Amino acid sequence: MNTSSANVTVVVQSRDSLTKAVTKNVIVVLLGIFINYINGGLIQTFCKHQIFYINPRYILFIHLVVNDTIQLTLTIILFVISYVLHKINVSICCIFILIAIFTTANTPLNLACMAVECFIAICLPLRHPHICTVKRTLMLIGLIWATSVLSALPDLFFTLATEPQDFFHSRVFCVPQTVFPNPLIIKKRDILYSVFLVLVWVTIFYTYFRILFTAKTASKDVTKARNTIILHGFQLLLCMVTILHGFQLLLCMVTYVAPQIKQAVLQAFPKNYSDSLFACYIIIQVLPRSISPIIYGIRDKTFRRYLKRYVLWKITPQ
Repeated sequence: MNTSSANVTVVVQSRDSLTKAVTKNVIVVLLGIFINYINGGLIQTFCKHQIFYINPRYILFIHLVVNDTIQLTLTIILFVISYVLHKINVSICCIFILIAIFTTANTPLNLACMAVECFIAICLPLRHPHICTVKRTLMLIGLIWATSVLSALPDLFFTLATEPQDFFHSRVFCVPQTVFPNPLIIKKRDILYSVFLVLVWVTIFYTYFRILFTAKTASKDVTKARNTIILHGFQLLLCMVTILHGFQLLLCMVTYVAPQIKQAVLQAFPKNYSDSLFACYIIIQVLPRSISPIIYGIRDKTFRRYLKRYVLWKITPQ
């Protein structure tokens, strides 16, 4: 029995007591409702005001919010299903798992694109309006989705070609290892996630240090005009956002090494694997989705001004 199969077996066999199961499901559902409530307010705010959907930065941000809302909703559904139904049809599970994989992979890629946009705004301010247009931003979002889809669809095609037809009519515990059981798929996914991990982190570090260097250079030049000083303040503000951005990315990138983390947890806590896996789920899947609205929505003065009326039911003047 390979490692993935062993993990699934442990999950299947280590059933929680009724009280513990209800507690875990209530925690997950309440967290999901709260996060999606805030996300819904952000999406409504974006759609209601033209100032947001003509700005590439806000377009990338709202795509991140929509993507995370879909991802969080799907993972919560799968979490609840694992306790209520335990097993579901493989074909239905494939759909859930594929969409969850797409949206999970989208998040770090979207964050990297936001870092690049931030870099262009600070280091190439005169070229920013020409480089970061709405049309190119939408094309970039399409490229993000194409990358995620093309990285995961081969798993489905390979499974269709290698597994018997009866397999897709059977019922399984819905995790990626059971619907895509071939060891080659698991190895391919690990390699692909490693590549994503390296590329995204290189992008983040490069843009962050270039932004930091630009801001420090500007601070030393006391002969610059008033507009440069204003730009410098804007740069420092974005540098602070970038620092927080890096913390969120760290949590999101944990998704790429989740299989290794789960295996380490299994070896460290074999008797409490179910509880440890629940903690991993909260940290890997839920927590990163709760940080996006705080960093890019609530902390943004423009977004916060309009957001109050949709989240807090408070009418504020425009």
